[in-house]
Amino acid sequence: MNVIHVSAECYPIAKVGGLGDVVGSLPKYQQQAGVSAKVVMPFYDNKFTASHKFESVYESELVLGEDNFSYRILKLKKEVLDIEVLFVDIPELLFKDYVYSADDTARFVAFQIAVMDWILTLKTKPSIIHCHDHHTGLIPFMAQECFKYESLNKTPVILTIHNAQYQGWFAHDKVHYLPAFDISNIGLLDWDGVINPLAAGIKCAWRVTTVSPSYMEELQQAANGLESLLSHENQKCVGILNGIDADVWNPETDEFIAKNYSAKNIQTGKAANKKWLCKEFGFSASKPLFAFIGRLVFEKGADLLPQVFDEILSKKECNILVLGSGNPEVEESLKTLKKKHKGVYNTFIGYDEKLSHLIYAGADFLLMPSRVEPCGLNQLYSLRYGTIPVVRSIGGLKDTVINIEDGGFGFSHEDASEDDILQSLKRAIAFYNDKPAFKKTRKHITGIDHSWNVSAQQYIDLYNSLKSD
Repeated sequence: MNVIHVSAECYPIAKVGGLGDVVGSLPKYQQQAGVSAKVVMPFYDNKFTASHKFESVYESELVLGEDNFSYRILKLKKEVLDIEVLFVDIPELLFKDYVYSADDTARFVAFQIAVMDWILTLKTKPSIIHCHDHHTGLIPFMAQECFKYESLNKTPVILTIHNAQYQGWFAHDKVHYLPAFDISNIGLLDWDGVINPLAAGIKCAWRVTTVSPSYMEELQQAANGLESLLSHENQKCVGILNGIDADVWNPETDEFIAKNYSAKNIQTGKAANKKWLCKEFGFSASKPLFAFIGRLVFEKGADLLPQVFDEILSKKECNILVLGSGNPEVEESLKTLKKKHKGVYNTFIGYDEKLSHLIYAGADFLLMPSRVEPCGLNQLYSLRYGTIPVVRSIGGLKDTVINIEDGGFGFSHEDASEDDILQSLKRAIAFYNDKPAFKKTRKHITGIDHSWNVSAQQYIDLYNSLKSD
């Protein structure tokens, strides 16, 4: 079986969020299971592309409306990744020092056209085209409706929704960007009066997956306007829980952390990493350390944090560390707390991959008060490192974190509210002070298997079911 994953992100080349982690891992585990899987993504101007050499395997021109653009398909001269990655190089559009911008319509439509044009030239066509999020949501439509891709309309196309909040909307006056199709079928592109790539992908893909079973159910009630569409297409939708790359996220071998450890020496290993964090950020290692890692945006519940932190820190019973960036107002509110709660609170505004690993290894608890969480990977990383998650019971968090009062191993609450978050923090502090129970739970969670093995096989089973259709 020959699978091509098409994505805007792929770790370690370009990562903005969980999409990059998934596309950097899933194909690797599929290959280990005997599937030929590769990734096609844009060629960006970033640290990875600057530090490696590439060669062209295909060159041509694409038509985007009234404009022509030269493009190349590149590959690494020396393979340094666990998977084969091909890069679409459109210098005027894609070779930027960012992944996303305010208006990405031309960039990602051109990217998708280039991918489809290139696939037409392949001697061995893919068994499956697996698209990820709205940046590739027009590919299912093009494969089904655009005249030039008629030879591909029997190739199964999968669309995975990593986050339905972002849909790639653009006005009808740009529909001419797409290769010619029967205009009477324009309704497949339209949703609520605009061209909606994610909606088009849902309508035209052979199967639609999301990154957790609960998120698939929730989308039929809350999908930023696509609720009725997903309900209508329910029969071809399935939720498959994301996994994590257990080779990258492994406290026994992680080169980023201060001291490696396993379940056998987790107490001393966690203590050494916590000591490093406390020294770096001015904390006392005797108190429980809570951490938040992620985008400081509404979906993550970040706007609720300043007030919650201000209240819980007033009692000096815990330390809190924030790593992330996002809404400027939230950033400023979180930064202003540093002076008031010096010695128990600190922030790192931005993102640092090494620091994130150190936090997973050294923190006692990870806080995820999300309003929307399709799957969530952070809680899976935290479990792997023996850091107990404190989460809202939503989406993938609901599927992966069992409340400790229900015989589980984490702390969960129902509502995205300051009071619910506060109560969860208080419950976690009390649990931390019950040392035998705390140590037992911390050791237990490192053994929970959330690697990609099971999920990768579920995708392979899905692919096989389509091949036999």
